Amino acid sequence: MPIGNLYKTQVYQLAEFLGVPGGIIERTPTTDTYSAEQTQEEFFYQLPFHLMDRFWYGFENGYPAEEVAAVMGETTERVEALFFNFERKRKTTEYLRMPPVRDYYRG
Repeated sequence: MPIGNLYKTQVYQLAEFLGVPGGIIERTPTTDTYSAEQTQEEFFYQLPFHLMDRFWYGFENGYPAEEVAAVMGETTERVEALFFNFERKRKTTEYLRMPPVRDYYRG
């Protein structure tokens, strides 16, 4: 996945840079992780992408919930809940990030 490690805000910036039509960029994204019909903002605690990316950055880089809460103006409990949710969704979708299984029968 060439853009698999980018944050959503970076994907939007890249799309604008590449000249992707506005109708595509502005279309409401949906999660492809679960079959339930919901936007990614609904999937991640009603957070807009620019905020979710910041919380995700703190989570991925091991910042303590207390520090992220102070920087983001949130309660520690809210950030801990977000981090718990991020970890749960990461574990639930781990199989999506695994390399394909090699076909040993074909050699």
